[in-house]
Formats: sequence, C-alpha cells, structure tokens
Amino acid sequence: MAKVELSGITKQFGDTFAVRDVNIVVNDGEFVVLVGPSGCGKTTVLRMIAGLEEITAGEIRIDGLRANDLAPASRGIAMVFQSYALYPHMTVAQNMGFGLKLAGASKAEIDSAVHQAAKVLHIDHLLQRSPAELSGGQRQRVAIGRAITRKPKVFLFDEPLSNVDAELRVRMRVEFARLHQELAATMIYVTHDQVEAMTLADRIVVFSAGRVEQVGEPLELYHHPANRFVAGFIGSPRMNFLEGRIVEKSRERAIVQLACGAKIAAAVDAENMEAGAAVTLGVRAEALEIGASGENALQAVLQQTEHTGDATLFYAQLDGAKESLVGRIPGSFMGTRGTAVSIGIPENACHVFAENGIALPPPTEVNRKSA
Repeated sequence: MAKVELSGITKQFGDTFAVRDVNIVVNDGEFVVLVGPSGCGKTTVLRMIAGLEEITAGEIRIDGLRANDLAPASRGIAMVFQSYALYPHMTVAQNMGFGLKLAGASKAEIDSAVHQAAKVLHIDHLLQRSPAELSGGQRQRVAIGRAITRKPKVFLFDEPLSNVDAELRVRMRVEFARLHQELAATMIYVTHDQVEAMTLADRIVVFSAGRVEQVGEPLELYHHPANRFVAGFIGSPRMNFLEGRIVEKSRERAIVQLACGAKIAAAVDAENMEAGAAVTLGVRAEALEIGASGENALQAVLQQTEHTGDATLFYAQLDGAKESLVGRIPGSFMGTRGTAVSIGIPENACHVFAENGIALPPPTEVNRKSA
C-alpha cells in the first residue's frame, strides 16, 4: 500500500478555481473520505490523484514518488466510479480480469486474482453470470473486484453508492468497512453524504468551494467543528444556528444575548472577543431538552413533531424571534401543534462562531480543572 501526499494542489479553468491550495496527507492503509456539497471540488481532487485531470499547481506524491507527470496506468491506483462501467457482453469473471488481460498477465494469474477477489467480495458464485443478471449491489461489487485484481497501491472511490437505494447503501457501507479491514489498503473515498463519511472514515476532509475547511476524525469534526460551515454540514439534522451578541465574556464562558432577548451561557473561551460582538450560537438537535427551566432555557411554540420510532424530531418557533429550532429527543414525545414549550440548551453543548464563521475554542484544560 502507499502514502498519498497532496501539497498546494490547485486546479484552474480559465479564471475559475475549481480547487485551490489543497494540502492533504493520506497515510499508508488509511481510509480517508472527501466530503462536501456538489461542486465543491472533491471529485476534481480525486481525478487529479488518478491522473485523469491535469494539475495547475502543486505536487502529488504516491508512495514517495512525484506523480504529477506520471500516466494514470503508472501511478499504482485503481478507481471505482459512480457508474459501474461493466462490459455487458462479458461475464463477471471476464469483467474482473479485463485489466489484467490488457496488462499481459497469464490466464493462470488472471484466474487466481479473479477468484481471490471474488472470495473477498462474496461473489465467487456469480463469476459466470452477465452484468444484466446482477443486482445493483452485485454490480458494484464486480466493479470493486475489477479494482482489487490489479492489486493497486491506492483505491479511489468516486461516489460509488450514489446509484443504489437506501437499504442497499447501508449494507454496502458495511461491506466497504469490512473490505478496508481485510485488505488493509489505502483508500480515498468521495461522497456528498455526510452519513457515509461519518460511518466509513478514519479521517474526513470537508471541502467547500474548492478549499479544505477541516480535516479530522469523524467525532472530532462532530464535536469540535472548526467553523460554521463544518458545523452545519456534519450532523443530521443540521446544527441549529441563532444570531446574537456577546454581553459577557471570559476564558471559561460567553453569555450570548439572542435576538429574542434571551441570554444563553456557552462553555467557550471568549476572552479575545469584544463585548457586543456579533456571533452565532450553534447547538445540535440532539442536545436540546424539552421541559427545561431556569438558565439556558428558551420559550417557544411547538410547530410540528415527527416520530421515527426510537426518537422524535420536534420543530419549535422561538418566542419573539423569527428563528426556529429543530430538536431530536428519545422516545415518542406527543406534543401538540401550538403548545408552549420550554427548551433547554446545555452550556457544554453550545458552540459559538465569530462573525467570520470561525468557532471560538473550548475552555482550556487549566480552566476546566479549576472550574
């Protein structure tokens, strides 16, 4: 397997930058997911690694070797596309071994590689079928098998689950995780689905408008987003955002007065902020508490509830403000539309974002220990 290093990678089309100054290191054997909204540049980065897209500036190194000018076939990579791209007139075995055949491998080598890959993917009983006889998930496995037979240094996946239904996506996520564990391979996976990113990745790279917003482990991005974009993109339902101003500040907490007049305490280091500075208070749906009282409680009117079985989503309009909140609480909360409710926001669950979108840091260890 191999380490992949991107240094200052930029892709420009005329005056438009599709990707700008991207720096990422994917360690040997790591599963890294590039995630972001459509058009953010993640697939362009993947295509540049594969050699399918020319680099405007920067350097790519694969296994220590500068790859900028290497042909795709010389990079030691295998790419699985959103489209399965299987040859309809060939059997599964022929599709999986076609790359090796083009490379001049012997029939014995091809047969051995195909059977080994098919066994890993649990499709060894399908080798003599045609693609038309396969389900969507089976076709995707064949496309992955075609990549495995080449024994690449790096696997690249470009939204491989976009064409399958919701139930199959869940099953295939499990398969991808198992495959990574069995092959111990370096894998770079592109998706716009943050649930896929959270469940598959060792580390996630969040893209926006051609730039890297944050790199980190899934729970690091969830609990400590670097900015408002990452906070809103990672997590479902998306984070609630409430506009306000700082009225008290210290190294241990900030008191934010919201547009509705309520004051909310947030456990952040706000020492470097100015009193009166405009900020955005962020809180995740699952942190909200129905029926809370006292400090950090907001008064609202229930708009709607959605029961998902193990939990309930509720939507509430804040009193005296245009803003609303979405919360997720365990069990079956049977609220009625128009009912007045009190919603608690735990101090330690609050995020505060400066006017430029950057997150205020949490209190320092020293402050937490002395509190």
